[in-house]
Formats: sequence, C-alpha cells, structure tokens
Amino acid sequence: MPPPSRRTGWLSLPILLGGSHRDPADVVPTVGPGPAVALYAVAPLRGVEHLVLDDLSAYADDRGWVVPAGCAVADSGPLDQSPAMRAGWQRVRAAATGRLVHGVVVPSFAHIAYRAGDWERERAWLLEQGLFVVATDPTELQAGLTPEELRA
Repeated sequence: MPPPSRRTGWLSLPILLGGSHRDPADVVPTVGPGPAVALYAVAPLRGVEHLVLDDLSAYADDRGWVVPAGCAVADSGPLDQSPAMRAGWQRVRAAATGRLVHGVVVPSFAHIAYRAGDWERERAWLLEQGLFVVATDPTELQAGLTPEELRA
C-alpha cells in the first residue's frame, strides 16, 4: 500500500499534454529517479503562494518526480493576466528551454493561460518543447488531449 499523501486540497487526476519532439533518450532526465518537473501556480494573493506549491510538490513527490532547485514557481494576482507578463511563468519557460525540466505540474491549465488565445500560444510552445503538462484539478479532465492526439 502506498504511503499516505501529504496533499491537503487537490484531488489527483493527471492529464498529460503530450507531443514530445525530443529524442527518447531525453525524455527522462538524469537528475533523479523520475522525470524532472516544474511546479507552477498563480495565487490570488501575495503570501499564500506556498500553500498551492506545497500541494503541487506533494503531488509530484507522490509520483516520484523530481523538482529541480528553483523550479517551484508561483506568481500572484489574477489568472487573466497575460502569461508573457508573469515573471514566474517566464522562469518556467526558461527552465524548459534549458532542458532542466520535462514536464510542468499546475493546479489547472488556467494557471498557465486563462484566455483561449493565450492558452493556444502557450500550448503550442509546450508541445514544441516536448513537455508534458499535468493539471491536478480533476475538473480538467476534458481539457487534455485525446488518446489519439497523444499517440500522434
């Protein structure tokens, strides 16, 4: 039986955003026992970012994923702010571009981009990078790619 989770608020139902364009040897990084992931969230108020990141960290830890130093990032403010204006999201993008991470864990895809146009741009970029994205909120079930899209 697996050990009890330290997660406090989120139910776990991962949704993978596939489409890896990296070589198979690049899929699992050499930094630890599992894939390296970045944690990212937007907290509504300053000073509570750690609460959301703690849940995401527990989620990743439950799966054996590694969070490299500096890759647990939160911004504060409204979700509808452009991802290009968020310093934290830019740090996640830099980690992905530098191949420090091979996936991103978020509470909901809206934390990456709230507006449809912004989400399509960020989603295309994530796919180009070959990253997987997991939304821990179970209501995100319909937002991921279909199994046929994941195989493509």
